[in-house]
Amino acid sequence: MAFVGEKLGAMFQRPQDENRDDVPWYMRYGARALGTVGGGFAILLGIWNCLGIMLADVGCLFGGTFQVIAGIVAIAIEAPCCCMFIEHIQTLSNFMENRPYWNRAALYCGIAIPGILFCFGLGSLFGSGLIFATGVMYGMMGLGKKASRDEMRAAAASSANAAPATAPPSSTMKADLVSNAQPMSNSSAPFPGV
Repeated sequence: MAFVGEKLGAMFQRPQDENRDDVPWYMRYGARALGTVGGGFAILLGIWNCLGIMLADVGCLFGGTFQVIAGIVAIAIEAPCCCMFIEHIQTLSNFMENRPYWNRAALYCGIAIPGILFCFGLGSLFGSGLIFATGVMYGMMGLGKKASRDEMRAAAASSANAAPATAPPSSTMKADLVSNAQPMSNSSAPFPGV
């Protein structure tokens, strides 16, 4: 049983994972698992949306097609072991693995939206939503680790001391008005005689 776990872990692990950056392991594997599972659901629910053509709903045909393509892309990038029968999937997966996290976040969020726009329904929201959530996780990983409380306090104190002394903003009643606007009392009624 332990051999199966090691084999499965080796299939999902990449050489770059250990020394890439300071992203926690659970975020990396969580995003990879969410992308794989979300891609599978996107494919299945995309096929379900494509069956909407039987009801003459062309939008759901296009939305389901986009959703199936998005699911295949997500599975190809996140779990290339599921697509071993396609020759160049490992090359695509390695290319995306070497890109910054925000590239993957933009890709996943971008390919998830057309499926929802063409066919708005629970199937497209759930299937494409999981791929969009994968993009959100990669976006959070791209932002990086939050600083400690002491580091943030020191940065805030140094930026407050370094800021030049400027005049405080005006808090008068007319501070937000356009300079050539007339006050309400000087304007006439919109329709005379009403």
